Amino acid sequence: MNIRNLILVRGLPGSGKSTLTGVLSDDAPVYSVDSYFTTDDGTYDFRYAENHVAYSQCLNSVRNSMLSGETKIFVDNTFTMYWEIEPYFKLASEHGYRVFVVTVENYHGGTNIHGISDEQIEKMRAKYKVRL
Repeated sequence: MNIRNLILVRGLPGSGKSTLTGVLSDDAPVYSVDSYFTTDDGTYDFRYAENHVAYSQCLNSVRNSMLSGETKIFVDNTFTMYWEIEPYFKLASEHGYRVFVVTVENYHGGTNIHGISDEQIEKMRAKYKVRL
């Protein structure tokens, strides 16, 4: 029996989530809300009014990978609040996946590449919860 794993990589903007998933994922699929806002040429174009669509698209992509039998799936998002991560726990339970949550801290001096203001990052930091 193949053990199925869902690895949720979380952290504040600039912490290195996408870089880490790239290092760890090998050929496993990697999904992110940011993918919705990234154009083919790599430009990031965030549109707040479409954020809910981006969240749905990411979750649906994970669901489709589970249905296709992927044994390792990565999701990198900020996941600062429970409502952002809870649907993935539910999906994993429905499809028999173990869940690992990896919190990335910015010890490498990474910078936010999406133009999120320091003020907004501080707001995110204030509501960020870590479960030990």
